[in-house]
Amino acid sequence: MLANASMTVYYFNPARPQRKRVHTMKLNDLHDNPGARKSRVRVGRGIGSGVGKTSGRGQKGQKSRSGVAIHGFEGGQMPLHMRIPKRGFNNIFRIDYAEVNLGTLQKAVDAGKIEAGATLDGAALVAAGVISHAREGVRVLGKGALTAALHLKVAGASASAKAAVEAAGGSLEVPAVKPVVDAEAAKAARAAARAAKAKA
Repeated sequence: MLANASMTVYYFNPARPQRKRVHTMKLNDLHDNPGARKSRVRVGRGIGSGVGKTSGRGQKGQKSRSGVAIHGFEGGQMPLHMRIPKRGFNNIFRIDYAEVNLGTLQKAVDAGKIEAGATLDGAALVAAGVISHAREGVRVLGKGALTAALHLKVAGASASAKAAVEAAGGSLEVPAVKPVVDAEAAKAARAAARAAKAKA
């Protein structure tokens, strides 16, 4: 080792402000966490992969072909959707009401879409933007508070909604329900009609 070898010495100056290293994020730095994305299995690429040749589908048969989807088939035994008990039915004669709550009507009054004291039916509610379609009739429900006096002509209303509308100084007009025909009386009337027709 040379004794007279020159050596450069760097001193740290505490008075000099140190630069703060800032890392700027770039688009090519964005990536998913490890394991977040799993590549798909490439089948039919040689026997060394374990899923080559028949691609894990076995030999022949319906399920080895393409375009086959046997949903709910359990090999011939009773499938699950047929084993479980059934309950209820869908009434094809049900009336599809457009339901409106009292709170919705009050918001429309506050927004100026409906004038207080106005007479409203299904067409007026659609024109005001309260409902999109009148469907087979409008039914008023009692959710929310109503302070404006409104006169409603609707197909139906709950008891609480009717009481709230009348308490606010308005009125609610619902068409009268047709009386249910007595089954026994109707049967007797049909029998009498058949008997009269037979005599004639």
